[in-house]
Amino acid sequence: MFDALAEHLEDAWKKVRGQDKITETNIQEALIQVRRALLEADVNLQVVRNFVANVEKAAVGAEVITGVRPSQQLIKIVYDELVKVMGTSNVSLAKAETSPTVILMAGLQGTGKTTATAKLALYLHKEKRSCLMVAADVYRPAAISQLIALGQQIKVPVFELGSEANPVDIARQGVEKAKGMGLDTVIVDTAGRLQIDESMMVELIRIKDAIKPDDILLVVDAMTGQEAANLTRTFHEQIGITGAILTKMDGDTRGGAALSIRQISEKPIKFIGVGEKVEALQAFYPDRMASRILNMGDVLTLVEKAQEEIDIADLEKMQSKIVEAKFDFNDFLKQMHLMKNMGSLGGLLKMIPGMNKLNDIDIEKGETELKRTEAMISSMTFEERINPDLLAKSPSRRRRIARGSGHSETKVGELVKNFTRMRSMMQQMGQGRMPPMSEIGSGMFAGIGGQIPPGFRGHGSTKKKKKKIKKKKGFGQL
Repeated sequence: MFDALAEHLEDAWKKVRGQDKITETNIQEALIQVRRALLEADVNLQVVRNFVANVEKAAVGAEVITGVRPSQQLIKIVYDELVKVMGTSNVSLAKAETSPTVILMAGLQGTGKTTATAKLALYLHKEKRSCLMVAADVYRPAAISQLIALGQQIKVPVFELGSEANPVDIARQGVEKAKGMGLDTVIVDTAGRLQIDESMMVELIRIKDAIKPDDILLVVDAMTGQEAANLTRTFHEQIGITGAILTKMDGDTRGGAALSIRQISEKPIKFIGVGEKVEALQAFYPDRMASRILNMGDVLTLVEKAQEEIDIADLEKMQSKIVEAKFDFNDFLKQMHLMKNMGSLGGLLKMIPGMNKLNDIDIEKGETELKRTEAMISSMTFEERINPDLLAKSPSRRRRIARGSGHSETKVGELVKNFTRMRSMMQQMGQGRMPPMSEIGSGMFAGIGGQIPPGFRGHGSTKKKKKKIKKKKGFGQL
């Protein structure tokens, strides 16, 4: 997500490196790069023009802050403008004074509307809101059965009257059913079309008039770029939407939709879909998205994802084990499964500041390494898992694990060595003693193909290492 845009924006920062301050002259080359980056990301032309003009105005008029380089100052200005373009703050879902809150889902066919309905229901379920999904798409083959299957998966009930019933009647009776069940939210999945047509809009208007929704959310495919903004505006003019859900943000999207929708349609993005799994829905925060675009990570979202999976009691036990150096392979395996539940390795790593230098090849290596690690741990005995030192002292045990896991004895030896080093580092940090950055880097990333991102490299203790560091350029050197 936004990899190409972020890469092009980094070219803009280079244009003002080595300058004492930002001036009207030296900012021009950087602005050309910013403009090019946004256009290649398929951002609406008018949005690009306004964006660049506002950045130039803020940059030229900005006071020079002692200790802050011009490139850093420009990044901050671009960040502020990105946040403003995308809406400044998160816009939450409506909540009716009298239950149930009614949410109407609209959109073209193929945008992932039915899946987005289930994702939203699960999101609300996690927020302790009781939901009913209503299957009012009677035209697309298997749309009703798809929603029923998703409902069973997330344990949320689905109301349906079959494919022969009138969608307006289905929606109306679905809302009444939710009232009768005492639920506080009902989400109505409607039919889409391959393109906007009059019959679809008339049907949506009739459903809207029948159920009087508190929120009308348009589901938009992020892959459509700036066209997503025009689509949002058209739907709003026709039926009066209250916001958008931007799907397929995990794909090869250039970012134009996220940066164009608010400015063109004047309607906020409320959620983004970041994967195929039903859990892959996130509330949209402009400031967090701006951080991702500028490769600054998104720690807040990462923490929220972790909080959904982590049990506080387990966390306290784990902390005690770390401080006492009793962290074992069972604990490590549990953490691996926890990370899997939170999402893909690549998605998680890119939320960590400084991790933008890990490319797809590095991430693929990391995922392969994690699978290999899991296979080797699974081949250990219970005693070996709880006492990793046994493996460090016994080549015969390592050979047996190598045969059982299908990997080399060398790989098993590397796993034991890296685990021991990581456990030592975690113990030091748990006791309030910070290891050198070089140790932190090697400890954190030993399992990811041995590749330590430039932003995490330590300064080492030898001149040889220092020379290597100077040759590398990371985000932290902007």
